[in-house]
Amino acid sequence: MTTQSEEMDQDTARHLFEEGATFVFFDVPVGTEFGIDYNIWNVAEKFKGVKMIPPGIHFVHYSATSCYGTGPRTGFFHYFKGREVLVKKWDKQNEEISNETVSVEEVERIKMDLRNLDKNLAPYPYKSLKKWVSLTNYVSEDVVNRLKPESGVIASASQLVPDAPTKTTEQRASLRSQQPADDNLPKMHCKPGTEINFSKIPKETHPPNATPNQVTKYGMDSSYRLEMLVSLNYIGHMTSVLSEIQFVFICFIVGHVYDAFEQWKNLIHIMCTSEEAMTNQQKLFEDFISVLHFQLKEIPTDFFVDIVSRSNFLTVTLQRLFSNIEDGNNMSTGLTEKARKFKANLTKRFKWDFDVEPEDEAPVMVECN
Repeated sequence: MTTQSEEMDQDTARHLFEEGATFVFFDVPVGTEFGIDYNIWNVAEKFKGVKMIPPGIHFVHYSATSCYGTGPRTGFFHYFKGREVLVKKWDKQNEEISNETVSVEEVERIKMDLRNLDKNLAPYPYKSLKKWVSLTNYVSEDVVNRLKPESGVIASASQLVPDAPTKTTEQRASLRSQQPADDNLPKMHCKPGTEINFSKIPKETHPPNATPNQVTKYGMDSSYRLEMLVSLNYIGHMTSVLSEIQFVFICFIVGHVYDAFEQWKNLIHIMCTSEEAMTNQQKLFEDFISVLHFQLKEIPTDFFVDIVSRSNFLTVTLQRLFSNIEDGNNMSTGLTEKARKFKANLTKRFKWDFDVEPEDEAPVMVECN
């Protein structure tokens, strides 16, 4: 693995050298795609890991390579503490990080030998840290522990297993009865312990015993669903919504997990359509706009375009956000100004027009005979 020295002042370099964490990774095959956070390299012959890692949350990821190309991406979140040394080994047979636990004695021995290992450790690309922090500043160690799979591993390719161990017998019986081909395939589900623990999004749109007016109101306003989402999943901590929005975004944009993108879309929709909550939780929505601002900077301008309609879910959803803020009562100057600047930035970068009425909300012309 090769990387150029990033520009940093001597005091910062000295601090990271003394206080930064180290990730030691043994036996990684040459050519393997390896990365930490937003940085990706191909492993060179003498690679043994990464040093000078700033304390905090980081995402380590890798993809096996062969003559057939690069395999699916796999990774894990880890909260690196100051001066921590995390040691992992490569499993040659399964072409991934080994599940083997490195003994405390071996870790201590490696710590004592870090000076000799130093020449084989690539420095963390400090230049990329600011961007990483802007994308993960709400993601704490507790958030990672709650959302990550039981296995601790986040894989872009789902690990599927048959619903029942006797499925082969059922298939043979199905073949004999000449059922349609699709019925002969075993039903599959994700291997237990490998799924990300996404927060459950409530289906109920309005409170129990709601009046007809409340049913109508909350049919358009997602504030009740947002309240239930926070109550059921985050123990009442509103900012935890932002934590999950950042977590699933990293799982998608860096970890290549499509299900994380779907969860991201669901959470964004709830936030943008929670009209009542915007009035009551204005600081939360100021922070939400900041989170979205940094996330959308990392996405290609044509990413959200739907091939069929040439529109995208995000323009419609954000149009609701801006409309709710512009039309809301007692909105703070901070929120309205941040929304205005965000809207102008998106219009300039993506060429999105938020002032055109969505087709599904436009008046319908009815011809009378």
